[in-house]
Amino acid sequence: MTMTRLTPLAALLLTSAAFGQTTTLQEVKIVGAADQGYAAAASATATKTDTPLLDTPQAITVVTRQLIEDQAMQSMADVIRYVPGVVPAQGEGNRDTAVFRGNSSTGDFFVDGVRDDVQYFRDLYNIESVEALKGANAMIFGRGGSGGVLNRVTKTPQWNPARAASLTLGARNDRRAAVDLGSALAPAAAFRLNAMAEDADSYRAGASLRRWGLNPTLAVRAGANTSVVLGYEHFKDARTADRGVTSWNGRPVDVDPATFFGSSTISHTYARVDALSALVEHDLGHGALLRNRTRVADYDKFYQNVFAGSVVRIEDGVPTLNLSGYNNRTQRQNLFNQTDLSFTIAQGALRHKIATGVELGRQVTDNYRNSAYFTDLAANATAYPVRLADPAFHGNVVFRQSASDADNHGVATVASVYVQDQLELSPQWQLIGGLRYDRFKVDFTNHRTGASLAHTDAPLAPRAGLVYKPQSNLALYGSYSVAYLPRAGDQLSSLSAANASFDPEAFRNVELGAKWDIQPQLQATAALYRLDRSNVLVPAVLGSDPTAVLADGQRTKGLELGLSGHLTAAWSIMGGYAWQDAKLTADVSANARAGATLAQVPRHSASLWNRYDFAPGLGAGLGLVYRGAIFSSTSNAVTLPAFTRVDGALYWTINPQYRLQLNVENLFDRRYFASANSDTNITPGAPRNLRLTLSAAF
Repeated sequence: MTMTRLTPLAALLLTSAAFGQTTTLQEVKIVGAADQGYAAAASATATKTDTPLLDTPQAITVVTRQLIEDQAMQSMADVIRYVPGVVPAQGEGNRDTAVFRGNSSTGDFFVDGVRDDVQYFRDLYNIESVEALKGANAMIFGRGGSGGVLNRVTKTPQWNPARAASLTLGARNDRRAAVDLGSALAPAAAFRLNAMAEDADSYRAGASLRRWGLNPTLAVRAGANTSVVLGYEHFKDARTADRGVTSWNGRPVDVDPATFFGSSTISHTYARVDALSALVEHDLGHGALLRNRTRVADYDKFYQNVFAGSVVRIEDGVPTLNLSGYNNRTQRQNLFNQTDLSFTIAQGALRHKIATGVELGRQVTDNYRNSAYFTDLAANATAYPVRLADPAFHGNVVFRQSASDADNHGVATVASVYVQDQLELSPQWQLIGGLRYDRFKVDFTNHRTGASLAHTDAPLAPRAGLVYKPQSNLALYGSYSVAYLPRAGDQLSSLSAANASFDPEAFRNVELGAKWDIQPQLQATAALYRLDRSNVLVPAVLGSDPTAVLADGQRTKGLELGLSGHLTAAWSIMGGYAWQDAKLTADVSANARAGATLAQVPRHSASLWNRYDFAPGLGAGLGLVYRGAIFSSTSNAVTLPAFTRVDGALYWTINPQYRLQLNVENLFDRRYFASANSDTNITPGAPRNLRLTLSAAF
């Protein structure tokens, strides 16, 4: 039976009709998601309106719930592997980090279109799909979004009963349980609960993971044309802060992948997230919809580590390196409110789909950092030498503030307004144009010095796109968009007297592309782009002059190809390829010169996942992930070699209630290096890993 995931308002209205209440509805076109397989037909995120992906002039990859389940994905890094043009980075072993078209970010993460920007590891237990929107995205998302954003779409009550549970057992003591429960409480109310708990060790010596999450949601009909969806999430993640291995002679050191540099007992990180959300939708009639979304979130993030702080050197004929350490705590309270109004105007043969809205936000951030002092050497020793043969830390360490460590308080406020017109000129031609105005203010206090800084940016972010459809299932497009990043950075932590007076960094994306619905459940995409980063703050004279100037700092050119959906009724596929040429166009430091390749950007990368169902209850999956060689930093001094990883899966539907699934990652136990943060922080890829999942529907 085909199941359709409705918008909250549509679900409420249709439910009232099912229980005998009379409701007159305008004709609407509803796009299903539950049976979409690996191909998503539409997204409301990229344009703030329900727009088919075919008609959206932007490269978008949607990782659907079906793909998430088939691959047993649990993290954003798992998702990114199948998004062309986006590469996972290490994030110092304590946070999600993505490199979008050459731009590394820890802040361009959203949930249901609202900013979720604290540095932590996100789980997928309550997620319906993940949308990767590439290019400059400030018109929709505001500040940041320089090379792209990742938006998680959460599960919501659908009135259809949801009673599912799963238990996963894996190698290295991996144990994970999850439930998804939902039902109608009354003709005008529905409830859903998603919960998860996981406890696992690691292939890295001494490393472990503990996390759990709880997300109840309630949908209520608050009038004939109004719906309200309320949600709360409590999420905790505690794990070892693992920064991997260092390098030697331009390559990652050749050690057992389990080798932990530093101390796994001292290095740990945790994150706590408490978030309330409220969505109110009101159908004004005649195709007009008013939507208000509020998110209040409280974050507490801490990490502490002792790790490889230098490359390997030879001392008295012995390979040696230094360990370093510090800890850092961030507390943040976010409050965002978005009000959007969409409506349609018909003028003869022309049809305008207008979206306009206002966003108000406030973020209060406290950040405190301590340096590690290795007191066995000296009271103020910040480097601890160890032999490469034994890189573990066995001594005493004290964490306290140095003269330059952060003790900051910041308040950021944003007030934004936008307007966008999707103009249908004819059945073949569509034009989209939009403009967003942001007033972004940061009040920044350094408790160490008593200095207070304030800076306000007021950028205008445009977007423009043209779509030509020579036939109904084929679209050719061109687009232009601009995004801005304030001087406080994507974590609001870098404002100083040296940079506060400068304009924000600017990112300009020009893109040409094609989208082809080969058949209703098979989509192909192609995008050719150029992304320029300007207003980069660089020293006026490297090495001597303390003054700084703005420069056009980098350029990324690329090609992205994607394929998703059903090749046949039994064969599902998700694949992508990306070619990227990402270079610095100015000297930005003594070790990052014009012409250098950007960090962690492969020239070539590709992924291909296949699922084939041999019979109604029996199937198998096979996937390939290829990443070309990358530099671990813009020094271009250390190279991570290219690799190809093979994954597999088996699926067995025992009966209508029970399903068994086996996932094998790195099927051939290939040695490789998965990601990096710098020349001294490189993560070895995991050896072969097995996970067995029993799912029950009741």
